[in-house]
Amino acid sequence: MKGLTASHPQLEDTLDSYGDKNHTINPYKDQGLNLRITNLQTKELLYNDIDFDITDKKSFFHHIFYDKGKSTNGLIFYTTRTYEINENNYNVYFQFNLTENSMDLMHLLPGMILIYLFIVYLILHSGKKGNAKLFSIMKTMSATANRLTVNNLHSERLNVAGTKSELKDLAITINGMLDRIETSYESQKQFVSDASHELRTPISVIQGYANLLNRWGKKDETVMEEAIEAIQIESKEMQDLVEKLLFLSRHDKKTLKLKKAKFNMCEIVEDMVKETKLVITNRIIRSSKLEDVIVYGDKQALKQAIRVFIDNAVKYTKDNDVIQISCENQDGDCVITVSDTGIGMTRKDIDNIFERFYRSDHVRNEKISGNGLGLSIAKLIILKHTGRIKVRSQYTKGSTFIITIPKRIY
Repeated sequence: MKGLTASHPQLEDTLDSYGDKNHTINPYKDQGLNLRITNLQTKELLYNDIDFDITDKKSFFHHIFYDKGKSTNGLIFYTTRTYEINENNYNVYFQFNLTENSMDLMHLLPGMILIYLFIVYLILHSGKKGNAKLFSIMKTMSATANRLTVNNLHSERLNVAGTKSELKDLAITINGMLDRIETSYESQKQFVSDASHELRTPISVIQGYANLLNRWGKKDETVMEEAIEAIQIESKEMQDLVEKLLFLSRHDKKTLKLKKAKFNMCEIVEDMVKETKLVITNRIIRSSKLEDVIVYGDKQALKQAIRVFIDNAVKYTKDNDVIQISCENQDGDCVITVSDTGIGMTRKDIDNIFERFYRSDHVRNEKISGNGLGLSIAKLIILKHTGRIKVRSQYTKGSTFIITIPKRIY
């Protein structure tokens, strides 16, 4: 086997000084190291002090020769290197004879085997203890996971104490997932609870007037008219609530689909202003700036969203209060502003008005009708059109909602 090619000054000096291949130039021969030097260009053997040549014999292992024969009992290590000297390449074959020391090595072998077995035992024992601890942690994690139900989801978490590296990361990840599941579950519970509460009132009113009709309405025309009117109003409110709940449900299930197309938003806002002026006669409705602006979106959904802001402006104002509605084209973006001089909102209200079923305390105290879903739905629609909503309000002074629908690049 040829090794690395290198410059070797000592070998160079030796070859220059000793031309006789039988001359001993190897000072380590008595210690068992033998050499054979050959010129690779001329194939000339320059030096050889090897008594027992194993070149053509089969190796016991990589670069190791061992023979237990009667005449050739021996242990020999060998290798080959190539050196370049004065533009000539020389092959140097090294052979280190450990035959005389082989018995000493054999005596050391049992001890080395015992040490090796002891090390293997320590490794296995340590690994067994580590595996036992690992499986113990995994067993604890599995038991905790099996105990999880909707009733203890808020209290049961995987214990990360004592865990290391990947297992600790896994436990933290699972705990984070459980936190998100708990938040989602609590949100669903609150949603169902709020929906049930909002439905309970109209159902109770309808049942009450139905009982009134059953007892007195057949003979008293005034009672009948009152009951029918109340039932119509409450059933309409309940229908509105159910439709809003269905809208939110479709959104949550990712089944809400919008039919988008290009249209002029100014025309939609103008129609809503006219409708509001026609129906609401005790408010001052103004629309000082209505500019043409083309948007890409679902016309009915956007009309529903803008209607929420206008209806809220009417609901939270009093007689002769001012409601200002505008539609502007700002560099291609559609900016719709609905402002009023009504009761306004506190900072807490502004932070929570887009939450489902949220209604401020002073609104409840003044007994203003509503279910707290309109703004939630309006926000979802605007976000579906990659829009944004900005709110400005001062308590007892009024509120302003600025809705921006960005320009679509075709």
